[in-house]
Formats: sequence, C-alpha cells, structure tokens
Amino acid sequence: MRILYLLLIVSCFFIGCNKKQNIEEYHKYTNDLINETSPYLLQHAHNPVDWKAWNQETLDKAKAENKLIIISVGYSACHWCHVMEEESFENDAVAKLMNDNFISIKVDREERPDIDQIYMNAVQLMTGKGGWPLNCIALPDGRPIFGGTYFTKEEWTKALTELSDLYKKNPEKASEYADKLVAGIQKSQLITANNSQPDFKNSELSEAVKLWQKELDYKEGGLVSDTKFPMPGSLSFLLRYSIQNNDKATQAYVNTTLVKMANGGIYDPIGGGFCRYSVDSKWHIPHFEKMLYDNAQLVSLYTDAYLITKDDLYKKTVIETLNFIEKELMASNGAFYSSLDADSKNKSNKLEEGAYYVWKKEELQALLKSDFLLFQEYFNINEKGLWENGNYVLFRTQSDKDFAIKNKMTVTELDSKVKNWKQILLTARNKRAKPHLDDKTLTSWNALMIKAYVNAYCAFKNPHYKEVALKNANFILNNQLQKDGSLYHSYKEGKSSIAGFSEDYATVIDAFIEVYQITLDEKWLNKAKQLTDYTITHFLDKKSSLFYFTSNASADLITKKMEIQDNVISGSNSILANNLFLLGHYYSNDTYSKTAKQMLNNIKADALQAPTEYYNWLNLMLNYTDNYFEVAISGKDALIKTSQLQSYYLPNILIAGATKESQLAILENRFVENQTYIYVCVNKACKMPEKDINVVVAKIKNGLQ
Repeated sequence: MRILYLLLIVSCFFIGCNKKQNIEEYHKYTNDLINETSPYLLQHAHNPVDWKAWNQETLDKAKAENKLIIISVGYSACHWCHVMEEESFENDAVAKLMNDNFISIKVDREERPDIDQIYMNAVQLMTGKGGWPLNCIALPDGRPIFGGTYFTKEEWTKALTELSDLYKKNPEKASEYADKLVAGIQKSQLITANNSQPDFKNSELSEAVKLWQKELDYKEGGLVSDTKFPMPGSLSFLLRYSIQNNDKATQAYVNTTLVKMANGGIYDPIGGGFCRYSVDSKWHIPHFEKMLYDNAQLVSLYTDAYLITKDDLYKKTVIETLNFIEKELMASNGAFYSSLDADSKNKSNKLEEGAYYVWKKEELQALLKSDFLLFQEYFNINEKGLWENGNYVLFRTQSDKDFAIKNKMTVTELDSKVKNWKQILLTARNKRAKPHLDDKTLTSWNALMIKAYVNAYCAFKNPHYKEVALKNANFILNNQLQKDGSLYHSYKEGKSSIAGFSEDYATVIDAFIEVYQITLDEKWLNKAKQLTDYTITHFLDKKSSLFYFTSNASADLITKKMEIQDNVISGSNSILANNLFLLGHYYSNDTYSKTAKQMLNNIKADALQAPTEYYNWLNLMLNYTDNYFEVAISGKDALIKTSQLQSYYLPNILIAGATKESQLAILENRFVENQTYIYVCVNKACKMPEKDINVVVAKIKNGLQ
C-alpha cells in the first residue's frame, strides 16, 4: 500500500511537471508586461518583443545602454493595434531586431494620456496625421526623431534598420532633429494671455457657426467625410445654439444626424450602445469597438434632444444604451469598465473584426422563420445592408411610423414584433464568443457616465438612473479621491493607480455639480469646489490662466502639455472653464468667474476660426452672449420643483436649491418656513419670486421679457 502511495505521488509530480511544461510551451515568451494590470499591456505580455512598461527604471536603462527607444501606444479595443501585433510584434525576426537595437516600451493611451499626447503631437508634426497604433522612435532621453501609426512588417523593419544605423553612425544628426521637433511640440501649444478687455458677441458666434456649416453633411448627418464620427459634444453645442438662436436649419441638421446614427449600423439594435465610428458616409459599417466615453456622451446628447422633441426614437436609444452599459460595462461596485474590443472569435476560432455583431442571411432565415421577410425589409438584409463575405450589418432607412404604414400595421404591432426579433437574435448572439473586455476603470470616463445617468434621470424620472449615478459618484469618492484632495486616474482589481490628470479633475467636478442638482445635497457641490481649488493649486499656469494636463507633482516628460482643443471628449481646459463659470455663480467667487472669462478670452480668436475644434469653448461663450439665468429654489418642495424644472430643455440656467436654510451664497436668506419660492436672476439682479414652475419656464424661454 505504501509503495502504491509513493507511486501515486511520483506520478502526480510528473503530471504537474508536464502541465507546467505545456503552459510554458503555450507561452513561449513572457516579458515585463506580465506584471502590469492594463488589459492592453497584458495582451502583449507574451510577444517575443522584450516589452517594458513606461517607468523610470526603463528610461534609465535606455540611457545606460545608449539605445533608441520604441514607444508604441495603443489601447485594448484598437483593431489595427491587433493587426500590427500579429504581423510584427509576434514575429521572431522583427522582435530580434527590436530587442537587439532598441528599448521597447508599450503604453496604454487610456492609462497614460499624458505620454500619448506628447508623442501623438510629434507624429502629427512629422507626418501631418495621427492615430492608433502610434509608434514613435525616440533618443535615449525620450526626444522623438521618427514616428507614424500603423506600419506593415516590411515598412517597420525598414524603418528600424535605417534608424538604428543612423543613430550608430551619426547620433549628432539625430539629436539635432530631435531638438527641432521638441521645439515644435512646445511651440504648437503656446498660448499667451489675451490682456484686452473680454468682449463676447453673439454676432461672432453666428459667424463661427456659418463657417462650421460649410463642413456639415445635411443629408446624412455628421461632417462631410468618407468616415463618420459621432462627436456628441459638438452636436450638443449646435443643438443648444440652434434653440437659443431659433436656428431651424441647424436644429434640423442635428436631428438628421441623431436619427441617422440611431438607425445606422454604428448603433447596435440588438444589444444597445454605439460603436466608435463608421467607415462609410452613411453610418452603416462601424468600426466595431464600443467605448464607454462615446456612449456616455451620446446618452446625454439624445436625452437633451428628447427633451426638445419628445421623439420616442431618442428615448428608446437612451434606454437601450444604458441597458447595454449596465449589462456589459458595469461592475458590482458601481464602477464602469472602459470598452469592448472591435474583434472577436469567429466560428473558426480566429479573431475577426465585427464577428460578434454581423449576420449571415441564412442564419437570420433560420432564426426568424416566417417573420424573416418583414425583418429583411426593416433591417435592410439586401444590397444596402450587405458588408463583406456575405455578412450583413443591420441598419434602418425608414422610421417606424413610415414602415408600419407601408406594411399596414400599427406602430404598436410593429414595436411588439421588433422586440421579439431582438430577443431571438440576442439569445443567438449570446452563444457567440464575446469581444474582449477592457476592465480597467478610468476616473474621467466614469465621470462622463455619471453625467449621462443624471441627464437621463432628469428626462425620464427613473429612480434607478439616480441610484446608479450616486453609486458611481460614491465609488469615485471612496476609491479615487485621496486624503490630500488629489484624484487617481485608474482603478483595476481593487487597486487605484496613476496620478490624476486635468481631465479627471475637470470631468469629476462637472459630474459632482450635476449630482448636486438632482439631490440638492451640498456635499457634492463642496467636493466640486475642493477639487477645483486643488486643480488651481497644482495644475494652473498663472501666466496664461490655463491648466497643464499634468500636475506640478508629476514627473516631468520631455515637455508639459496643455489640452486646449476639444476632440471626441471636450478638452480639459474648456471643461474647467465651464466649471469655474458655474462655481463662480454658486459661491459668488470672483476669482473663479474672472479665471473662466480670461481662459475664454485667451482662446476666443482660435475658437471663432476653427469652431469644430473648440466647440465647448463656444458653449461657454453662449453663457456670455445670451441671458444666463440663476434659478434658486428654496423651501420644503425644492427637490420636487427642481425635478419639474429639469423636465425642460433649458441649457442657459444654473439650478441651486435647498429644503432648509442654506449658507450657499446663491441661496442665503431665501428660506421661508412651509413655503417654496423660485428666484430667477440674471447677473445678480432678481425678479420677484414665483411658486409656479410653468411661469418660471415661460419667463426663461422669453428671456424674462
């Protein structure tokens, strides 16, 4: 018996060794990225390239060995990042070339936007364009000398060979070029204070919008282009401008865009949520990754549009998108994950772009049976909907009302059928391999999601939306806010990391102001003020009255950057300027108000000349060129009255409220026991208080005339 027991132990030992050996064979290579938490970096942990993470030890190693640095930047959901990995970074010969001659650093752009900004700027100066994957070659001290986006294996090998030879034979030439490039990077963001008296005119805004209108695609929505990006922030500004200036053509353009996107293939009609962008001009074929920040901002945009139009399509789009967020991108602790990949495994177990989302005609016929012919017409399973390799991307070209009339149905009957179709296809799709989830939590993107839920709650009064917003806001307070008042940027697996950037402070302040407005809990407003004061102390450049992207406590890169322009997400400076404008009103703080006005004055000339790149600055400018209303609601029913007021689209108001006596400057000495009064003020001049919300709304819409 004892012999049998020993034999069993020995056999288990060898089985264990064989299992270990199999694992090692499966992962032939392992590099330093295995110690990271970023899903994107971990994707590259078993490349033959000896990848390093960006840290002081790696940078010191490059200097000690006098080697050029490869800085390769991407993100988890990036399709072409995966392609370049497969073609080049998983190739042994390419890896040897990189390992022998370079220190190779992988960067997750979502974790380290500060690094991405600098090297993206360099590549744009060198090539006139940018994108991801971003691949930059730098001197041992980090100064860039060459870069681009996606390279084929042959292009990449050729570039590496030539640059390696150049640096070995003529390092002075490389250093001279790097000096010029760094100077260009620094010059490209040079903003000087505009000391002239701030003067913002509506006529200037109108001229900027006219300039913008030349780029608008009035037929298909979006900008005139072979590819279409949603750009929710710019659409939000155009919507606001159109309402405040009674610009029917611009409002119609925004609605066209929203309808085309909601009906297009860029929107997932089965599971909800929007993909990153479309690769055609009709919103049909998406680049299939789904990003948290896109969906957050689009929820806010469609909610605003619903308040104006009461269009059921907009309401349905918001509800389905939030359902998607909660099902696919929300953790049990209230945090939101970052994205879903564009690629997923097909039936052959190979990664394929869009495999999770596309359909074969035969598959749809088998699933929908007698309903297929109607479904086929509704979702364009025809030449219009065909993509490639016999795959169809579902999209619509008719409204439900028109489709129902054409097919002699009621809209209710059609809605019932569509819901049934979606459930059938969702059940079938859930059996497929899902796209990879990037499960890191980013503070700034979560703040955008808080705002989305707040906006949805205001429009639809679903208490669940308020609960989710508060849960995530408390997650940020409890996990991302440190004792010294600073924020962390990232969170994963119970660990907060990376010092926050100005984008984190800007978006969280904005979100906390929004949370205050649906709760009237001044804790949130006070937290917003505390974060603002921290940002002023640690990020503000006093010479320009603008904010650096990194704090004065952060390790210096080759240069300090400012995020001035608005992109898919508004730039951190424009968000901070808008925040300062609001907080200046709440606290009667002249320093905040003057800083906001000075920031806008500094940017005004550029914003008026390139409105698509400065839309959120123009949003702030609207506050100065038209009446901006402070609405203070004080009394026992303040929360109810506030909720009623938020059922209207009123973009040019600030709401403050309290159910008891408040020390907040805007509410001080306005509480009357057993009464609820609504005070409407412009530039600290107030009308007689009202009790009826409808009267208040009418006054605001009529400009208090």
